[in-house]
Amino acid sequence: MDSQCSSSVGNINSTPVSARIESYEGEKKCISDVRRTFCLFVTFDLLFVTLLWIIELNVNGGIKEQLRKEVLEYDYHQSFFDIFLLAVFRFAALILAYAVCKLRHWWAIAITTTITTGFLIVKVVVSKLLSQGAFGYLLPIISFILAWIETWLLDFKVLPQEAGDEIRYLSVQNTLDQEPLLYPGPVSEGQFYSPPESMADSDEDLDDKHDLEKPIV
Repeated sequence: MDSQCSSSVGNINSTPVSARIESYEGEKKCISDVRRTFCLFVTFDLLFVTLLWIIELNVNGGIKEQLRKEVLEYDYHQSFFDIFLLAVFRFAALILAYAVCKLRHWWAIAITTTITTGFLIVKVVVSKLLSQGAFGYLLPIISFILAWIETWLLDFKVLPQEAGDEIRYLSVQNTLDQEPLLYPGPVSEGQFYSPPESMADSDEDLDDKHDLEKPIV
């Protein structure tokens, strides 16, 4: 009974730790929750910029006519098509780096944010977007803000949290490696016993009794 209780206690103590290790190893094989959130925001970036660009096409005279002007007759000074392509570039690069390749460094987001920032600054300064109404302000500003939010998410949320999870995993694994594989069993009552008296001792005691009982002459 005691051995069953001790084995059950050992199983209870080891089960949560092993479950945490298995869950962490499962996340390493697929993708962590915080990284999944980052990838969803990158997808939102592309969809939101695309939606704004489609609205801009409708406002300025219809989708077909504006697509012909902005895509087929592309003009750097007046077209919003390059801002849409910039969002596609950010999406493709970041999803490939942080979802497919599962990169754990900031250099990919640094490249996309630097290219986005430089291109938008030059676009606003050189082109004539600001004279085209509200979308001339809205699309560059939204693209700029989304790119820097992605940088903040990765640098301050994704990478630190994953590094902390890995440190905790290694510490738990080291603790398990240092623990003994077999738990000491309970001490049975059979280990404490008195050895039986030998037959020689019993015979000597009987002789002594007989000597005492003999009458003294």
